[in-house]
Amino acid sequence: MPAGKLRLLYEAGPLAFLAEQAGGYASDGRRRILDIEPQSLHERTPLFIGNRDLVLKAEEYIRKDG
Repeated sequence: MPAGKLRLLYEAGPLAFLAEQAGGYASDGRRRILDIEPQSLHERTPLFIGNRDLVLKAEEYIRKDG
């Protein structure tokens, strides 16, 4: 899977936090964004964010492809 465009610490993380507080879910396609430990300051990640069921469905499709 490509590295993605959004920075984990400054963009994806805060958006994931807000989405989950509102009842949604955020993933990099394999795991929950808020569970990822950054390895570098400007680490980039893909981001799937929104309705929990739809994001989990996207993860399922990615697992089948990858």
